[in-house]
Amino acid sequence: MYYQSSVAALADVVLPVEEFRARVARDALLILGFALFVVLLAWFSIHLPFTPVPVTGQTFAMLVTGAALGSWRGASSLAVYLVIGMVLPAFAGSADGYLWQAGVGGYALGFSSGSSGFFWQMASGGYIVGFIAAAWLVGFLCERGLGSSVWILPVLLVGTALVYVPGLIQLSLFVPDGKTLALGLYPFIAGDLITLVLAAMLVPAAWGLANWLREEDSDYGSRGSSRDRWF
Repeated sequence: MYYQSSVAALADVVLPVEEFRARVARDALLILGFALFVVLLAWFSIHLPFTPVPVTGQTFAMLVTGAALGSWRGASSLAVYLVIGMVLPAFAGSADGYLWQAGVGGYALGFSSGSSGFFWQMASGGYIVGFIAAAWLVGFLCERGLGSSVWILPVLLVGTALVYVPGLIQLSLFVPDGKTLALGLYPFIAGDLITLVLAAMLVPAAWGLANWLREEDSDYGSRGSSRDRWF
């Protein structure tokens, strides 16, 4: 059984800090570090010949980021990712821009060289905006005890669904009428289900490990105090 204190993020349990300036430094590093984590998984992509939106590891990275950092840090990390992608190749790249790939026909799998641009000019830009809102929501719910419980799968499902709201709205401006769901939703349902299961396994397991380490530290401290009394 996993347990979690209320209004706490996993990062606060794993990296507890009391002093204000140390907390600021820790949070800044976490926000930047997880933004780079999203960049890395964004480069891992699967391009399908019938849609301009690639299947990437971004959704998995976003869910993990929100669950680990909590609401405001999770959203901030995805916002940093969005800003990075407007000046550096942090977004998923084109089908012919791979550092490494294996493909057949119009399908391609590998690590892309990335792409950059203003999100409002991209067919997939709405999904990137949705990542920010979804990371906040997932983080908010996980901070309140749902990250280490049986509710984690519904939490991640709601977060994933939220990504599609701005994603499909913006995609509809770039594709023919009546094709938005066929191009921007249906092809990704199977991949999203796999992503949800993986993240729903990882997050509670991380909480379990963090709680076990915390208990070990507490037991060690108690044993140390006992020895101090005897010697």
